[in-house]
Amino acid sequence: MIPVVVVDDEPMVCAHLRTILGSAEDIDVVAQAQDGAEAVEAVVRHRPRVVLMDLRMPGVDGLTATERIMRLPGPPAVVALTTFDADTYVMRALRAGAAGFLVKSTPPEDLINLVRVAADGHTVLSPEAARRLVAASGGERAEQARELVAGLTERERQVLGCLGQGRSNADIARLLHLSEATVKSYVSRMLVKLDCTNRTQAGLLAHEAGLA
Repeated sequence: MIPVVVVDDEPMVCAHLRTILGSAEDIDVVAQAQDGAEAVEAVVRHRPRVVLMDLRMPGVDGLTATERIMRLPGPPAVVALTTFDADTYVMRALRAGAAGFLVKSTPPEDLINLVRVAADGHTVLSPEAARRLVAASGGERAEQARELVAGLTERERQVLGCLGQGRSNADIARLLHLSEATVKSYVSRMLVKLDCTNRTQAGLLAHEAGLA
């Protein structure tokens, strides 16, 4: 089973998410929280593998809660929930260590699959969410992204494009006919070259540069 904590200040949103995730045989919503402080307590108490975290909440917000959770030993994957009324919150969540982000209107089947992806330690970067965030970021960010990736080799650009599609190292290895160790090495080098702190940031950069 994949234990999940759902965090949102709207009880109806929590109930909706619980209903969707509860329909999956391999997912167990072990707790829900309505602010960031409760979220941290729930993570400490229940040790989930995935946290679905609303970003904008009264009191302790989702950004602060994400930062606190990521400082815990063996933290879970935190996936930011957003309505995209403020894309800067998403970027700050990624810098705080979030494993990815998705829109609250994500279809039920996609939501279930994305929770499974996050639980397996992979990037959660739904195409719809990435497109909307890139569109909101404007042309200046796209130009900066293209300048950053210009220094990559062709193979590194291919791997980066795969990250933008949310692929795991195993998927990339099969697609590009490489070993997983080689893919891991490529990803590590690219994160340094691109000044990205995690795979999700690199995947978003791939979208901004038009590689995904």
